[in-house]
Amino acid sequence: MDRFSFLNAAHTEFFAQLYDQYLENPDSVEPSWRSFFQGFDFGMTTYNEENPVEQIANFASNNTDVSLISEKLQKEFNVLKLIDGYRSRGHLFTKTNPVRERRMSSPTLEITNFGLSSADLYTIFDAAKVINIQPCTLQEIITHLDTIYCQHIGVEYMYIRKPEVVEWIQKKLGVNDNQPKFSLDEKKSILNKLNQAVSFENFLHTKYVGQKRFSLEGGESIIPALDALIEKAAEKGVEQFVMGMAHRGRLNILANIFGKSTQDIFGEFDGKDYDQEYFDGDVKYHLGLTADKVTSTGKKININLAPNPSHLETVGAVIEGITRAKQDKYFPNDFSKVLPIAVHGDAAIAAQGILYEIVQMAQLDGYKTGGTIHIVINNQVGFTTNYLDARSSTYCTDVAKVTLSPVLHVNADDAEAVVHAMSFALDYRMQFGRDVFIDLLGYRKYGHNEGDEPRFTQPVLYKIIAKHKNPRDIYMEKLLAEGVIDSTFVKGLEQEYKSNLEINLEESRKKDLTIITPFMKNEWKGFEQVSDVEMLKKVDTTFPVAGLTEVANVICNLPSDKKFISKIQKLINDRKTMFFETNKLDWAMAEHLAYGSLLKEGYDVRISGQDVERGTFSHRHAVVKVEDSEEEVTLLSNLEGTTGKFNIYNSLLSEYGVLGFDYGYALANPNTLTIWEAQFGDFSNGAQIMIDQYISCGEDKWNNQNGIVLLLPHGYEGQGAEHSSARMERYLQLCARHNMYVADCTTPANFFHLLRRQMKTTFRKPLIVFTPKSLLRDSRVVSTVEEFANGSFQETFDDQTVNKDEVKTLVFCTGKFYYDITAERENLGRNDVAVVRIEQLFPLPVDQLKEIIAKYPNADDYVWAQEEPKNMGAYSFMLMNFDLVKWRLASLKAYAAPAAGSYTRAKRRQADALRMVFDKNLYR
Repeated sequence: MDRFSFLNAAHTEFFAQLYDQYLENPDSVEPSWRSFFQGFDFGMTTYNEENPVEQIANFASNNTDVSLISEKLQKEFNVLKLIDGYRSRGHLFTKTNPVRERRMSSPTLEITNFGLSSADLYTIFDAAKVINIQPCTLQEIITHLDTIYCQHIGVEYMYIRKPEVVEWIQKKLGVNDNQPKFSLDEKKSILNKLNQAVSFENFLHTKYVGQKRFSLEGGESIIPALDALIEKAAEKGVEQFVMGMAHRGRLNILANIFGKSTQDIFGEFDGKDYDQEYFDGDVKYHLGLTADKVTSTGKKININLAPNPSHLETVGAVIEGITRAKQDKYFPNDFSKVLPIAVHGDAAIAAQGILYEIVQMAQLDGYKTGGTIHIVINNQVGFTTNYLDARSSTYCTDVAKVTLSPVLHVNADDAEAVVHAMSFALDYRMQFGRDVFIDLLGYRKYGHNEGDEPRFTQPVLYKIIAKHKNPRDIYMEKLLAEGVIDSTFVKGLEQEYKSNLEINLEESRKKDLTIITPFMKNEWKGFEQVSDVEMLKKVDTTFPVAGLTEVANVICNLPSDKKFISKIQKLINDRKTMFFETNKLDWAMAEHLAYGSLLKEGYDVRISGQDVERGTFSHRHAVVKVEDSEEEVTLLSNLEGTTGKFNIYNSLLSEYGVLGFDYGYALANPNTLTIWEAQFGDFSNGAQIMIDQYISCGEDKWNNQNGIVLLLPHGYEGQGAEHSSARMERYLQLCARHNMYVADCTTPANFFHLLRRQMKTTFRKPLIVFTPKSLLRDSRVVSTVEEFANGSFQETFDDQTVNKDEVKTLVFCTGKFYYDITAERENLGRNDVAVVRIEQLFPLPVDQLKEIIAKYPNADDYVWAQEEPKNMGAYSFMLMNFDLVKWRLASLKAYAAPAAGSYTRAKRRQADALRMVFDKNLYR
């Protein structure tokens, strides 16, 4: 059947209307007609003097003409399909693997798979116009497509849904047929950086035999690519560069991109002690650096390589937070000025779930950074695991498709191709403000580390690698063949670089100590590092009543010209009543007043986490919605006469990635109160790596202060194992020396002063706060305006309701359990029991506790009371850190789960713990 016989069944007017519709919006036309019109537009150029609609009408009315053109159109359509095949699948048939034959994909790009044959190779096709060349033979079209899509750079982009982006990419690929074109000076510069990369690794390999360095060998072409990226980015107006990477190649990048002194690197290899006593440092391939660089054209650019632990992809979230903080602080209206670069390993990017969390942040208001350039140093093996065992996806970079980001797969042996791909990536990021990925396909010359034997697990591959030339020598031969250099050029480069290394090695060995350069020291000017003694000193956190009243007037009044649901109106009215009538302020008011007071003093406030705008327990309502339009109203943003900015963002359903982002944000901006709130406290388990390897020890390992605040709802209210405990014991186990604050407040005023103290100190420490749930609305949990204005943070609260001489039992506790204990004491009429609250668990205020104990001369029964099981909560911490008294424990017995799932059972257990407080015979 003639495929175009349908043309005879329609009238001329119908064709005219349909063609006009196609011209206005091609996607609105039925696919078969759309295909016809697309073919018609280029397939009938020989009739271009006629009116297009008349042409179609002529075809429709002349059966013979349709027969004549249908075969021609069919062939044109088939060439279109071939072009689409190269665009969609050309990356599967590239020459991007330097040491392995690539896997075969089916179907191939053979022309027979597109309804074409060798007889068509010399037929001229108008379809060539689609790839921006003049009509030419099929053979010429294939050569053109093969050059663009199937050489040393494979490009994935056809899944992108925005036609303007796809068109931009296609035009960009058409420049030089996606082939590098560099000047002689640029080629020499590439060779010079390659020489530095190769010579650096060779030098370390001979001077420090068998020492771990996680060499870059097999991926050295990233060095000239990063160098070119910085140069070009500076020309495009980028002023700061934030980079995160794991250990492989890190030392090379520190030396040859960031300009770290090789004397310092050699000192680290020699295992010397540090020049400072108050931190323990980290292994050399985890350290970060900040440097100011001047490009070849005189542009200044600030470059940062963030320190990182061994959890490979964790730093990716941190650098996004650092980037956003710098953008918000220095360039609030221009994301393009700060460029994040994330360097990944192939096994890690494919397997570690945080990557998915990070890419899902990429376009969200609270987390976007204007596009990240992701670079994969693809070794084709993870530790000892072959890539076929490391992922199910075709490529390690397939996570890029989540955000419709283009991916360039590049042969790491072709240095010019790598630099060319990097230039494409930069242009794309600057044009669209979106992520782009480069998969640098190379190899790993040695095992996972330089003492490892790779032939144990990849004997065939490593036979090939052993004979394979490094990228510098490959490129040198290319330039020799082109006549760009002579045979002595590289020898001169190598000798000069190695001589400099020898001199630095000799100088390094004259020094006794290793010097660690601070990370982002400009951001931390004026802040001092302190011990736990300094952390326990009182800080002035007072704020005048007049100022509090100004804040209250803002947060207690909704815009009169907007309509809000009645519950919101009541909630805001209740705020007004608290402040201006009853003088009984609850937890939410404490929070808002703390934020407002800091904003008035010029500090910024950033809060993020799941559902934080309203608050999981509907207490915060920092953002309220207009009833009819869902317009957002953030009352704290209406404060007048303040330079501070208030930002609060509901996060994606992520803990690990979001906490990493906010940690990075706090790392780059110490004058912002940066808060991450867990929906329930134990949800922070999902971010445990960030807590264990950054928050608790970043200052000790990397000399980095950080003021991140974690709000972790905590309290046993019969809601089951997952909604009761913030796992207090885990944080306390991580506490040592001067690393962080841990608090469990019982009054709104104390929480107010705690938040203010976080910004009013001359130093920054992470702050972990176990926040309440049921106490958010408990009528007993209130404070007065005067307590906000004139008080200060209290590490402990002594019992002011008892006659101290009558007290026999002295109970110590923290948090919500205090209210349960005092209610039971009142119920029992026990005047011989005093209850002391420890509001700050770390640093533990031991001297204050000694003073309190001394006030009870007749006490002989000392109780540690907690609602958590014996093996959880603060009990073990108190045993280790407070030995002035012999504790009697009042708690649940040890359990595997934090709490019972049955409400009845949970309440029975808590009642048992309460009885133990007042009856020493129940101790177990």
